[in-house]
Amino acid sequence: MAVAACAVVTPQAWAGGGVSCPPGEIPDPRTGTCIIRVVLPPVQPISGPPARPGPKPQPPGKPPKCTNPTGQAIPCDAGGGYWSPDRQCYVKVAHPQPPRSDPVWLGNTMGTIYQCDSPTDRYFFWSATQPTGPTAPPDPVQLAQVAVTAMRLKAVTIGIVPLNRPGSVGLVGMPQWMWVQNPSASTWGPITKSASAGGYTVTATGRVGRILWDMGDGQTVTCGEGTPYSMADGVARSPSCGHDGYTRQGTYTVTATSSWTVSWAGIGQTGSIPVTLRQTTTVQIGEAQVLTQ
Repeated sequence: MAVAACAVVTPQAWAGGGVSCPPGEIPDPRTGTCIIRVVLPPVQPISGPPARPGPKPQPPGKPPKCTNPTGQAIPCDAGGGYWSPDRQCYVKVAHPQPPRSDPVWLGNTMGTIYQCDSPTDRYFFWSATQPTGPTAPPDPVQLAQVAVTAMRLKAVTIGIVPLNRPGSVGLVGMPQWMWVQNPSASTWGPITKSASAGGYTVTATGRVGRILWDMGDGQTVTCGEGTPYSMADGVARSPSCGHDGYTRQGTYTVTATSSWTVSWAGIGQTGSIPVTLRQTTTVQIGEAQVLTQ
């Protein structure tokens, strides 16, 4: 744009008729001066590469596109399955699932058998995860893992005699009792949680199946919830979860490993997720002192 600048000069003459200015100058009757108007050339823009346009937003809700091996557009869903570019077929969960003895499982015990329908063939295959595709539902295994995380599972609180506290000492040859102290949904089960994505939901339920007790002396014991000990039980053996006793005095580390089974179902599939949690404690074992006179 043009920019106007002004300079002030002294008038050439003062007369009753006003100010007399040279050609190109404008008289100012208020001040008695001549104003010179200067027009500057337009300002040139700074040189540099042109600005790149921003990314063009994609229209909301744009449907996915699927093509066959020849590049021809095809529906992304057909026959109850969805198009898998990796498999080049329409994939869906096989119903019913074949027995684990079927060779299609390839010796696996986890995962799912899927049906694959191509334009010229149908076959079945095993996969540990949901095959990908533009309209594939969420992977139910991943949703099941989310549900397991939401359970906030914990190792059991160990109940045992002798207790892990100063002054509590067991005797060589005396039986030990083990049990789950104050079992709760998060330490013993059952506990149920769900996870959802894309309008699909997977529900998982977990419970402890067994506890493996490592007594620290080379012996292990497999138990359920166990029976809490009381003073009235004296030197009796536990009716449900016990150790026959240590043969030497000393301090032993006892480890309780709880084995969870989390069963899940959703998106036309079922499965299970094993979870193991451990807790440790120590017990002090001494020998009885015989006093003689």
